[in-house]
Amino acid sequence: MKPVVVRNVVIGQGRPKICVPIVAATEEEILQAAEGFAEIPADIVEWRADRYEEAFETEKVLRLGGRLREALKEKPLIFTFRTAREGGEKALPAKEYTDLNLAVAQSSFADLLDVELMTGDDEVTQIIEEAHRMQIKVIASNHDFFKTPSKESMMGRLRKMQQLGADILKLAVMPQSKRDVLTLLEVTLEMSEEAVNHPLVTMSMASMGMITRLCGETFGSALTFGAVGQRSAPGQPGARELAEVLEMIHRNLE
Repeated sequence: MKPVVVRNVVIGQGRPKICVPIVAATEEEILQAAEGFAEIPADIVEWRADRYEEAFETEKVLRLGGRLREALKEKPLIFTFRTAREGGEKALPAKEYTDLNLAVAQSSFADLLDVELMTGDDEVTQIIEEAHRMQIKVIASNHDFFKTPSKESMMGRLRKMQQLGADILKLAVMPQSKRDVLTLLEVTLEMSEEAVNHPLVTMSMASMGMITRLCGETFGSALTFGAVGQRSAPGQPGARELAEVLEMIHRNLE
């Protein structure tokens, strides 16, 4: 796998990097959360803009994004508007979703954009091309909060992300059985061997799937999510405990 380098963080090499989401609603709470990350073992911060109370006001999003960039200093920032269709707080039609992400890319406050695969091929391609023009990396993502699709379907979605030009491929699914967890790990391992130029981010959600958030270095997932306070997805461990487990696994794999 060819690592993706964002500021001082190398994604796809060594232990999985820890991303901590900001899920606050107000500008004050969002900036307060960012200022507290200096004491948290986080490599990357994700701003879940769908949780922001003014998320439909693009100018306010861009202005707050700039302030967030300053508060985080050199820590990489992912901009994510997670739509209601994929487990987010708010619904946003494809055109408005595309326009928002294009505006964020052009403002350059984010280091990475999370772009939902199911938005549409044309829309995703447009966002990826503009982000790359602005030297911003793209995480193409797909989330299923109801089930774990078949192995073939999951492999197909990850390959589609690759074909559309994303830098990092992300898949999150909900297990209905322990075998679903194994299927997700199998997909991760096979794709990590196949998609040599693209770091993967995969997870099986809820408590049943928590193991997948911990064993990425073994199976090929390059990024995992840890919470500080409120979680952005079911089964997300605390960032501090996550860092301890990842470091223990990393030491024993060397």
